[in-house]
Amino acid sequence: MTDYDRIESAIRYLDSHRARQPDLAEVAAHVGLSPSHLHRLFSRWAGVTPKRFLEFLTVRHARKLLDNAESVLSAAYGSGLSGPGRQHDHFVAVEAATPGEYRSRGAGLRIGFGTGDSPFGPVFVAWTGRGVCRLSFAGARDVEAEKRGLRRTWGRALLEVDDSRAGSIAETIFSAPFDPDAGPLTVHVRGTNFQLAVWRALLRIPTGAVTTYGRLAEGVCSARAARAVGNAVGSNPICFLIPCHRVIRATGESGNYGGGRSRKRCMLGWEASRRYVRLR
Repeated sequence: MTDYDRIESAIRYLDSHRARQPDLAEVAAHVGLSPSHLHRLFSRWAGVTPKRFLEFLTVRHARKLLDNAESVLSAAYGSGLSGPGRQHDHFVAVEAATPGEYRSRGAGLRIGFGTGDSPFGPVFVAWTGRGVCRLSFAGARDVEAEKRGLRRTWGRALLEVDDSRAGSIAETIFSAPFDPDAGPLTVHVRGTNFQLAVWRALLRIPTGAVTTYGRLAEGVCSARAARAVGNAVGSNPICFLIPCHRVIRATGESGNYGGGRSRKRCMLGWEASRRYVRLR
């Protein structure tokens, strides 16, 4: 069992027994560790204690983030910075498929793909010569399903497996947000103009911040388009890099996520923890 597996199992256990609020010893026993080992696990993985990490997962903390979201996002738009983290649209550049690529579904493109590791479990990575074109949380058993998804988008491209390169790309992706010296990463996406507008809007949510579907819709077109924006968010082909996990419900609940609700909560907690450590 990896560090992430134990973290996710602990979060699932706490969510299932929320009303009873199990103590640290009970949670540690559930994941097969002593309380001191669980403490070290959270410190190693997230940089903070279990208590601090769990505070970042509360609805109260999420509502506080939402209360501050307008000023945080305004500052990010104005300065291009997000305090100790990096604003996502400054380290991720979007390359949209050309009209010819869009119509031909990638005819003539060579796409490499493979699996790698991340702080949140195994990932499937695919890339063209212009950037990452797919990133999803998937184990070895899911590779064929991910390849089918890749072919639905880039149906006429040539696919080539390269797990070594995929692992290197994954390592860069998940270290870049907190590395001020990391160069920009490029994503190569095929989508409608509306989808591209939504995905670019997601990039403007700073690390450690969140927004709601309604607020995201206001930034793209109109609050009345929240449902259409939600569909575009759900069709995001590049998780984490295009941070759809930072969109939550107006109530402060994290809501659903293609990679699993528990993983979304772990991602939000991990980002909040990393930001907290850098602020200290």
